[in-house]
Amino acid sequence: MMDIHVPLVLASQSPRRKKLLKQLGLRFRVMPAHIREVFNKRYTPAENVEQLALKKALKVAKRVRKGIIIGADTIVVCNHHILGKPKSPTDAKRMLHLLSNKSHYVYTGIALVDAETMVKQTAVEKTEVHFRALEQDEIERYVKSGSPMDKAGAYGIQDDYGAVFIDRINGCYYNVVGFPLARFYTLLRQILQTTSKTKVPLL
Repeated sequence: MMDIHVPLVLASQSPRRKKLLKQLGLRFRVMPAHIREVFNKRYTPAENVEQLALKKALKVAKRVRKGIIIGADTIVVCNHHILGKPKSPTDAKRMLHLLSNKSHYVYTGIALVDAETMVKQTAVEKTEVHFRALEQDEIERYVKSGSPMDKAGAYGIQDDYGAVFIDRINGCYYNVVGFPLARFYTLLRQILQTTSKTKVPLL
């Protein structure tokens, strides 16, 4: 798809983001940023994920001499409550009860930083997701599986079981997984063209 002549570095250890980048046929290495994901109450959800994604990318950019650093951050927002990753099984159950029979929004911020020039590109994707009404035993079994514990909002749309909680979405499916591929692809084209590091043909 793209003839890239610069290393790509993913500033995340998310297995879902790694899998989605591989889906595009990209070669990259993983270098987690390890920053504290603190949400600023003065910022909107979109501003929060954009700033956190940029902080991750910038931190890793300072540790390498060359490459395009990929930072990302995802949150779930329901009734003005920001839901990150659950802190405990009890917290996961609380989140799933909150999401039951309601619509919520998934925000993912993406930041790309060229480590040589520090040129950066950022974007935010937003998707509306609606949960059907969940039964207590469904929540108990899902949390017991351990699957919700590393996911914003305590669920994964790609999970065998978590997938059946969702009856409809409006927007990018991959954003709900944690990495909006179409938005990332266009952003990557932009930064590569800006820094003249590759010849980017149209598909």
